[in-house]
Amino acid sequence: MKYIAAYLLLTTGGNASPSAEDIKTVISSVGIEPEEDRISALLAELEGKTIADLIAEGSEKLASVPTGGAAAPAAAGGAAAAAEEEEVAAPAEEEKEESDDDMGFGLFD
Repeated sequence: MKYIAAYLLLTTGGNASPSAEDIKTVISSVGIEPEEDRISALLAELEGKTIADLIAEGSEKLASVPTGGAAAPAAAGGAAAAAEEEEVAAPAEEEKEESDDDMGFGLFD
């Protein structure tokens, strides 16, 4: 992932076709020792492709992944119960804040 991030950082910065040395420089700049084989494998996979093409290809792959839409109504019911619990817990937290004043000091004293 770090090699892809370095590649994307370089392309966003204006380097249309980053070399292995460019990627090594970025990776080394954050204190990581670059792995030659991973960099060469990445460049081999990305050869001749643009970032826009890669994003479009990834979006198509993600579109076919099931998102579990059937569980959404059950999650909504759980969220309502959690919201009710938060409302009950909120007054107790306010009381704790008031007790800090009784100690004779505050955050900015």
